[in-house]
Amino acid sequence: MRRRSFICLVGFTALSTPSVFATNNVPLAELARPGRVLMLRHAFAPGTGDPPGFRLSDCATQRNLDESGRAQARELGERLAAAGVGCATVYSSQWCRCLETARLLQLGEVTALPALNSFFERPQDRHTRVSALRAFLAGLPVTGQPVVLVTHQVTINAFADAGVPLGGGSIFQLNGSVSPRWLGSIAAP
Repeated sequence: MRRRSFICLVGFTALSTPSVFATNNVPLAELARPGRVLMLRHAFAPGTGDPPGFRLSDCATQRNLDESGRAQARELGERLAAAGVGCATVYSSQWCRCLETARLLQLGEVTALPALNSFFERPQDRHTRVSALRAFLAGLPVTGQPVVLVTHQVTINAFADAGVPLGGGSIFQLNGSVSPRWLGSIAAP
């Protein structure tokens, strides 16, 4: 783990972050504690980016989960339930592969959150999306039930300055600020 400083909405904030792929694994039971957030990369979807002609409103035009990705999402949901996380507040990117991952976790109703959307094809949207996500997290109750955010590699990388494998994620502790404390990562099933 290393320390990096970066500019956020309210100034300079030090945030503990992992290197390229998160290496500080934490048990899934950590998510069952109040005020915890799992920022999860969608499950396995073959390929990179989205095909030409991609439309957010049409799953047939997107890169989607295959059967192994669906199994991966279901398995993570089962692992979370076994660790004491049977219910969570779940938000997802509007991309079909993220929404499907979120639903297959079976942790609760899934709400689409545009701040979790990918900016892989539109890097100019990075600052706006990450700022919106930080503001959203700052508004969540620090003692509430677990929150699961299903998103994309670019979003997690921009938010936490670290990557996670498909179906893996990072756990944060909410603190009422735009920079929740990074606690560690979870491995993909």
